[in-house]
Amino acid sequence: MTTSDDNRMRQAIEAASSVRRRTSPNPWVGSVIECVDGRVFVGATEPPGGRHGEIVALHAARDAGADVRGATVYTTLEPCSHHGRTGPCAEALIEAGVARVVSALEDPDTNVAGRGHTMLRAAGLHVDIGCLADEAHEQLRPYLHHRRTGRPFVVSKLAASMDGRTAAADGSSRWITGEAARAAVHALRADSDAIVVGAGTVRADDPELTTRLVDGPSPRRIVLGSAPADARVRPCLEWTDSLESLLDHLGADGVLQLMVEGGATVASSFYEAGLVDRHVLHLAPAFLGASGRPLFAGPGAATIDDIRRGRLVSTRILGDDVEIVIDSIPAHHSPTSKEPT
Repeated sequence: MTTSDDNRMRQAIEAASSVRRRTSPNPWVGSVIECVDGRVFVGATEPPGGRHGEIVALHAARDAGADVRGATVYTTLEPCSHHGRTGPCAEALIEAGVARVVSALEDPDTNVAGRGHTMLRAAGLHVDIGCLADEAHEQLRPYLHHRRTGRPFVVSKLAASMDGRTAAADGSSRWITGEAARAAVHALRADSDAIVVGAGTVRADDPELTTRLVDGPSPRRIVLGSAPADARVRPCLEWTDSLESLLDHLGADGVLQLMVEGGATVASSFYEAGLVDRHVLHLAPAFLGASGRPLFAGPGAATIDDIRRGRLVSTRILGDDVEIVIDSIPAHHSPTSKEPT
């Protein structure tokens, strides 16, 4: 693959990013068609029931009167090969007469799982897989995780002072972080299909848990335990069974990403059970001291050898605060291993 391939795939990834919050439980896929005459057309997945990214790009080319025969198609995920609410994208590409398909990733969904690429090759198309695979994998992480595990990708959002305190001794915590960090939290809510907190947080703070500071949908709201009848979090799902069964329930219902935004008890419960896939930590440039409320409520590691290390994904400045994103490493993985793509 060439630098030109990378550039076109980057366009496809950008197109997918523009529909990130509108396609769940389907994957947000971007596609670019480069015609033999050099004309380029871009498409992205429509809301459920609508066209897939490849079809949107094909239709854009045809509406412009372009000839797609012999074209190269770039797509962030393997073209589908099955009949669902829409027809198979692989079949449409074959019928259109394109010559080459460049995919970033194979689709792990059991309805596809390589069959799209096989169909294309059987029809004589040249297929390349793996262009900007790491970037596409990061973008589609919730979808890929869901299709491989049957459970949502769990993101635990935490906010603390530099000394790891979430609130002052009296419990006050609004606001420990600034406006930019709070906007980032709302963006994470918009990216998540569901959000969960504990009943204690609902009673203490009466949160809405909606998306307000950015454009985007609000997640489904879940309370571990019972919420007061007049709580602003209603309507919500009140869950009293295990956390594992909650993830199974949400996964079966098509939830791709679950955001954990509870207090220390809920955050610790998910962490100690090994159910957190990603931690998003916002650190405020302040110290609350030993009397402040701790970030976690669990017993933690007894010795330094017992700690569970994560993998640093990214850091960024949000106003005066710092965001640190860390992925959990499954117990059977070494610190240098990577999740397969």
